[in-house]
Amino acid sequence: MPAYYSRWFFNRLKEGYVLVRNPMNPKRISRINLSPEVVDGFVFWTKNPAPMLKEIHKLKDYAYYFQVTITSYGKDIEENVPSKNDVVIPSFIELSKLIGSDRMIWRYDPIVLTEKYNVDYHVEYFAKMAKRLQGYTGKCVISFLDFYKNTEKNLRGLKLLPVTEKEMKLIGEKFSGIAEKYGIELASCCEGIDLSEFGIKHNSCIDGELFEKILGQKLNFKPDKNQRKGCGCIESIDIGAYNSCKNGCKYCYANYNPKLIDYNFSSHDENSPILFGEIKSDDIITERKFTSFKDNQIELT
Repeated sequence: MPAYYSRWFFNRLKEGYVLVRNPMNPKRISRINLSPEVVDGFVFWTKNPAPMLKEIHKLKDYAYYFQVTITSYGKDIEENVPSKNDVVIPSFIELSKLIGSDRMIWRYDPIVLTEKYNVDYHVEYFAKMAKRLQGYTGKCVISFLDFYKNTEKNLRGLKLLPVTEKEMKLIGEKFSGIAEKYGIELASCCEGIDLSEFGIKHNSCIDGELFEKILGQKLNFKPDKNQRKGCGCIESIDIGAYNSCKNGCKYCYANYNPKLIDYNFSSHDENSPILFGEIKSDDIITERKFTSFKDNQIELT
């Protein structure tokens, strides 16, 4: 959304609501209130935050943070991602200066291995990126590639090599030393392997404790029961959509159908309450009921 639909998002903030089509039942649409009274915050995932920089002030009434994926892959894996050196890293740094390093999470994931992108390659470029991002982020999240049926076709031709437990630990050890050198906490995203011996903690991408820190108050949040085993995320609502991103990343489980991506992109209207297409007469729109997690009770000490 930050890279391709930021204008639409800010229009929805101005209007105070958004419509989200159910991917499992497209005729059903949820109307979601976006007022600061009920929205405790936003988490933005992106490989390019640059389009949001000029309008970031419009989020002044909300808590939020960014997770920006910056990897060492070229066009063979991340076809349409802008230059890391010239666009992504500079915009990361500029955004960090505007909102603070505690709200800028760097993601180096997923880690895939090929003859070209071997362990030594990842270690070399992780170190180069960590050096440039020093002081502009406090945390980096890593993960290793998970295979999904809908990504098999896109991954063909890359000649992927298996990532063994030994290699995971080697990468964890090397990355941990680099991260420590540059003052960056290292965490893993929903990984089955335990890398705690290298000081790598399990991460919560939608992080209740981070939101408490940003908001400066207690939240009565609940864990999200709909996520994978090992996920530490709290309950949230996704206002994005599958097959909506034009980055063309071969490993992406959420954007795997190029024809559908093109169709969705062409049917986008930045002034519409819904991300793609039009509301039809037989669509069923219902209000999504939810409340703030904010604990407004005064604690006595």
